[in-house]
Amino acid sequence: MGVRSDLDANFDFEIVDEFLDHYTMMVESMEVMIMDLEKPNRYKRSVDELFRVFHNIKSASSYLKIISMSKLSAFVEDALEQLRKTEELASSDVVTWLLSISDMYAQWLEDLRADSELTHVKFGLLKLPPLEK
Repeated sequence: MGVRSDLDANFDFEIVDEFLDHYTMMVESMEVMIMDLEKPNRYKRSVDELFRVFHNIKSASSYLKIISMSKLSAFVEDALEQLRKTEELASSDVVTWLLSISDMYAQWLEDLRADSELTHVKFGLLKLPPLEK
């Protein structure tokens, strides 16, 4: 039984469906927002929006008991909170790290669609790059 079957067995279909719809939209929008962290005129809006995205994923995945997604989202949310406090643009290392994070969430989306187990978090994602240049 995959993660989707497990969710369907333990939660109302509408809740699971709504989560998947929102999760899909958030995953599909991550990459553009991450790339915008290197643009002075878009930095503030993008870091705030990314923070909101990861906060929403953290909350929903916690409710649905998707532990690995909830924990990684909390980790990324904390990093984004630090980025929100700085006036500097994100370094290329931070952007690269966030793009790798985005790839993990895209993989999880595929896992959900295929009703397979969630792919394990890659250890390298847990190594936060310096957040200030």
